[in-house]
Amino acid sequence: MGQRYGQLSLEERISIARFRDEGRSLRQIAASLDRAPSTISRELRRNSGRQIGYRAGHAQERAWARRWRGSKLARQPPLGQAVIDRLAMGWSPQQIAGRLALEHGSTVVSYETIYRFIYAQIRRTKDYGWRLLLPRGKAKRRPRRSSRGRLAMMPGGIPIARRPAHILQRKQAGHWEADLLHPAKSGPAILVAQERQTRFTFMAKVPGKRASPIVDVLADWFAALPAQIRRSVTQDNGTEFRLLHHLAPLGIKTYFCDAHSPWQKGGVENMNGRIRRFIPRGTDPASITEDDVRLLAAILNSTPRKILGYRTPQELFSKKLLHFKCESTGSGRAGRRPSLLALSGGRQHRLCRWPAGAGGAPSGPRRKGRRPLPAP
Repeated sequence: MGQRYGQLSLEERISIARFRDEGRSLRQIAASLDRAPSTISRELRRNSGRQIGYRAGHAQERAWARRWRGSKLARQPPLGQAVIDRLAMGWSPQQIAGRLALEHGSTVVSYETIYRFIYAQIRRTKDYGWRLLLPRGKAKRRPRRSSRGRLAMMPGGIPIARRPAHILQRKQAGHWEADLLHPAKSGPAILVAQERQTRFTFMAKVPGKRASPIVDVLADWFAALPAQIRRSVTQDNGTEFRLLHHLAPLGIKTYFCDAHSPWQKGGVENMNGRIRRFIPRGTDPASITEDDVRLLAAILNSTPRKILGYRTPQELFSKKLLHFKCESTGSGRAGRRPSLLALSGGRQHRLCRWPAGAGGAPSGPRRKGRRPLPAP
């Protein structure tokens, strides 16, 4: 008699009921169904009614009612809470799944399971606040649309077509991408610079699109780094970057993307999308302080990335600094250069305030119109 571990079918339960009525023993029933006697014993013990005894239909309903059909995150509350906490910190489902696998040495939960769990909560509770836990705050995934266009290169700019091929392959550290992110249509903006290989990001608040303050901030950042980590910078073809040739004394070459081709600096554009989760369009720039920007940079740099094997940009960038024997940022323009790691010192910051009644789980930075996190 072979061993089988599948669930009993309705036909098998009908046979058990008939054999039982005929007075057969447990071993005789088990032999007739090619099942273990313990399987038959357990079936009769668990699915018999006190008044009616063992009936196939009743047994099928009781067995089906006991089967758990919920999500793995619902079956394992500690894991579910850990996932929700990381979602509230701005991590994507893919980052959470990858980081847990890295920490435990094997897959703990897949990112599809996390997505399905969130969608299931939306359908079950009709509370669309759950969607705010997802990276883009959408209840459904939609295909991305792309637009293409070309305008003339800004006079004096070095086109990206002349950039060496090894920079595109990200095999060498020290090549950066820069962009300007606008919380609102006018007013102060956020300057973002990302190292292409490690994805480490610098962020600073600047007065606007004036070229002089922008090149000054970039010069402060890059002057603090060893020469091997400040080789080139690529940016879009905008007037705010027209003075970047002033970085040449630091040994930095500057390349300009084609007009209307943000995909040519895809790394910093991806980072802009991550920043938008915390600073959505329409945010009042006056409500964002320098401390907010530095703390946000620390959060993003300490978030694991799939492209990095679920390690963090901060971890890899620190290794690069140690590799080039640079244990300090050196001296530069006093008061202008932020810390490399931009740490908040463990202080609870208004950008990451926890809502009352959230059970101690961090909600992440507030979005415009964001509702409190739903309970799992």
